[in-house]
Amino acid sequence: MTAQTGDVAPAPALAVSVALERDGRYLLVLRANPPAQHMYAFPGGRVDPGEALEVAALRELEEETGLKASNPRPFMTFDLSSDDPGEVKRSDFFLTVFLADDPGGTAMALDDAKAVGWFTPEEIRELSVPQSMTSCMDMLAKALPAP
Repeated sequence: MTAQTGDVAPAPALAVSVALERDGRYLLVLRANPPAQHMYAFPGGRVDPGEALEVAALRELEEETGLKASNPRPFMTFDLSSDDPGEVKRSDFFLTVFLADDPGGTAMALDDAKAVGWFTPEEIRELSVPQSMTSCMDMLAKALPAP
């Protein structure tokens, strides 16, 4: 894909997040930094060069919450595009959301998380969240048995 200037658009960055469920509630972090700054989202972040997506997902979860989950399973992938007016529409990130086994314990706001909390799907719909979170919650509601 080429931009209007004839330059080749940069490849989208790879990102991951973990949808960790406990007793019908999902762990979210309040983002301190872009993208999605000041919004709630699943713990996650960018994939390091050469890093496996599953490894990155568990690393990001631990860096942001202190929790060491296991058994990461890809759930869905989002193509997150730039919405800047005047820019050619391009993908900024390919975000893969993983499900993982809850390790128990207390989540803490670490790294670039301003706060952490466990929220029901209904509560999540009332929070400031990226559109991908709403879409993911809809898919989770269809795919997973009710608690």
